[in-house]
Amino acid sequence: MAGYNQEDWEVLAKGAAEAGADAVELNMSCPHGMGERGMGLACGQNPDMVEDICRWVKNAAVRKGANGKMESIPVFAKLTPNITDIVDIAKRAKIGGADGVTAINTVSGLMHLRSDAKAWPNVGSEGRTTYGGMSGNAIRPMALKAVSAIAKALPGFAILATGGADSAHSAMQFLHAGASGVQICSAVQNQDYTVIHDYKSGLQALLYLKCREDLESWNGQSRPIKEARENPWVRPYPGKYGIPDFGPYHKKKEELRAEERKKQPLPVPPANFGVRPAPQPSMPVPSINDIIGAAVPRIGAWHELSQKEHVVAEIDPDLCINCGKCYMTCNDNGYQAITFDEMTHLPEIVTEDCTGCTLCVSVCPVIDCIEMVERNGPYVPNRGIPIDQ
Repeated sequence: MAGYNQEDWEVLAKGAAEAGADAVELNMSCPHGMGERGMGLACGQNPDMVEDICRWVKNAAVRKGANGKMESIPVFAKLTPNITDIVDIAKRAKIGGADGVTAINTVSGLMHLRSDAKAWPNVGSEGRTTYGGMSGNAIRPMALKAVSAIAKALPGFAILATGGADSAHSAMQFLHAGASGVQICSAVQNQDYTVIHDYKSGLQALLYLKCREDLESWNGQSRPIKEARENPWVRPYPGKYGIPDFGPYHKKKEELRAEERKKQPLPVPPANFGVRPAPQPSMPVPSINDIIGAAVPRIGAWHELSQKEHVVAEIDPDLCINCGKCYMTCNDNGYQAITFDEMTHLPEIVTEDCTGCTLCVSVCPVIDCIEMVERNGPYVPNRGIPIDQ
């Protein structure tokens, strides 16, 4: 990292290359006081500076190879999200000769203010603070947007994704969004470097699932709830009773379950139940390269979304825990399209009022309790009384 000074960047790049660095990453995005000194953020927000710095470094980051000839090492520009359009900056980095970009650095923010108006963290006897870079899970949506937007605009351009990769599943999200590799930092701080082994084994499992046709309906490593309900060996078994799960209703549900078990005992498990080896893959296990950018074709502008395939929410009463969150959020923030029985606490969708906004799905604490299903005909909004009446 340096200011907008060609000599400084060239000295750093040449030194790194001669020291044996496999690649160099240009920090043109640090928000921690660097912008005030003309470095980091100050460079990364100026497209002309980004292009120039990438060109300076690419020309200087060379060393003598094993064959005696001079060779350059890969150069990546680390981009700031604190800008209007990160794609424009990525394009200028590529024009400058960068081999790829890292997206994204931390998001500038103010961490916390206590009840006595003092900031946390703070410095000195006066308890002063400043704006700093926020990282971790909170910025993953912004990082995914940046990675996918760059991948869509610059096909084949290498992207190192960073910002909220806290698991193998989130790392796969970045790969699907177009990243060539994934960087982690906050996850290491929360655990240690053994997190790398967790990510590796997790990605291997996720890739293995893609080679089994019998598991294609799974969401990652989660079995579909409909399939689970039909399998008596999966616990908990929700049943299909359509009654609440609290107080006297819960007791009644337990009695119904007991009666059902008497009539239909658990079947004898099949001979190969829980026995290794596992079923053979029905297709080759995909590689990481096979999944890079898989989601990019599905990401685009609002007008590219289907305006004809309308959906409506559907609540599974047997998975419902009767918390009322869907009813409250739809009533106070949505379209008042959910009723709530005051005795059973069972919510029910008012189909004609449901717009398919998925707000209820977002707040429901039970996976797959609320699903969006095809609507019988288009949603016709009720705009009230026409102006001319």
